Amino acid sequence: MKIEQIYTGCLAQGAYYITSKDEAVIIDPLREIKPYIERAKRDNVKIKYILETHFHADFVSGHVDLAKATGAKIIYGPTAAPDFDCIIAGDGEEFSVGDIKIKVLHTPGHTMESSCFLLKDENGKDAALFSGDTLFIGDVGRPDLAQKAADMTQEQLAATLFHSLRDKVMTLADDVVVYPAHGAGSACGKNMSKETISTIGAQKKTNYALRENMTEEEFVKEVTDGLLPPPSYFPMNVAMNKKGYENIDTVMERGLQAMNAEEFEAAANETDSIMLDTRNDAFFHKAFIPNSVNISLDGQFAPWVGTLIPDVKQQILLITEPGKEEESVMRLARVGYDKVIGYLKGGIETWIKAGKETDKVNRISVLEFEKLYDKDKSIVIDVRKPGEYNSEHVDGAMNIPLDYINVNLAEFPKDKEFVIHCEGGYRSMTAASILKSRGWENFMEVEGGYSSIKETNVPKTDFACPSKTQKV
Repeated sequence: MKIEQIYTGCLAQGAYYITSKDEAVIIDPLREIKPYIERAKRDNVKIKYILETHFHADFVSGHVDLAKATGAKIIYGPTAAPDFDCIIAGDGEEFSVGDIKIKVLHTPGHTMESSCFLLKDENGKDAALFSGDTLFIGDVGRPDLAQKAADMTQEQLAATLFHSLRDKVMTLADDVVVYPAHGAGSACGKNMSKETISTIGAQKKTNYALRENMTEEEFVKEVTDGLLPPPSYFPMNVAMNKKGYENIDTVMERGLQAMNAEEFEAAANETDSIMLDTRNDAFFHKAFIPNSVNISLDGQFAPWVGTLIPDVKQQILLITEPGKEEESVMRLARVGYDKVIGYLKGGIETWIKAGKETDKVNRISVLEFEKLYDKDKSIVIDVRKPGEYNSEHVDGAMNIPLDYINVNLAEFPKDKEFVIHCEGGYRSMTAASILKSRGWENFMEVEGGYSSIKETNVPKTDFACPSKTQKV
């Protein structure tokens, strides 16, 4: 038996590849299925089952394409009702894969179809729990995503999750290994650890939601406290995972249409497209196509796209670093943005050589910021998350999180100069590009963000422990 966690950092997502003898099973696969198929060929095994812990909201699973390509059967837990052929397993039902068995544990609460998969080894011993979004390392799944579908309040879903954890998960042996679907950085929970593997015993000791003496009322209150609204693309990803989607090869072929500067400009003018620039902020600020938005590949690219571009059906034109076109299209497809219609061949240099207009962001160094900062006069806007801001920030700074910039644009002044920053420059450059595209010119952006500012003499608030302030 072999268990491999395939972790994708930009999505903070864990897929799993498990083999026993000449058979394999994939749990919660990503949209790109070729790596799974190639791995199975190398190992000389047949993919027998594709296990889905629930209808994912934060990414589009590869289950449909993988099943078509391999003949493997898709398995969901009880109450799931997708629009494609699959096995709807009963609670406690077991499936054989080589010499091991996988038992379905229905654990509703995050969503009503949510299930964990308990792996029994060759000796029949409970060995590993693939917990999906039911149990994370240090946290549990947020209970507010399935309210409409389940016709339940988040408090009712949280209470359901409480009993799922106590009746199905916490009864397992302490040495059972826990393999969750997500880690720190995912919007599917609010307090996830950076660790991606643990044990039932360790989680009983360290996970706030698994306290032995915790009451249902305490659980509901603590799990629902501080939840921010989920990204707007979540319901659209759920629909794609439930109903099916366009074949990934078709999506890639359409997105990888190379355009020269004239063709790109015409497409931008003649279609309702967003120009998305995926270059690093260090390059973007120097020269970019006017009205393009910067969300760099060098970070949590897909979740930020999903947060800032409301509609997965939005047509997109890409500007990338040469050689990054395919990666950009694929990472967009991971979260359901399938309508990329082409990219600028040769990147920004092609645009410049064609004599086209460019724009730039007024980026200043942290030393320049230190010199110009005046507590009584300077307007500083911190675009980090509330928990980051509450833990420590520039004295007098406002907090307008990048997550909600599209609905809070009116809070950015137009008649006074201001400065924006985040933690390291990634988010503030994205914010800067959005502001520029909406007509703001009266601002500067701080290179290096707060991680650099805190090393200066700029006045700052006293540090407060993030664990007590983080509400994400």
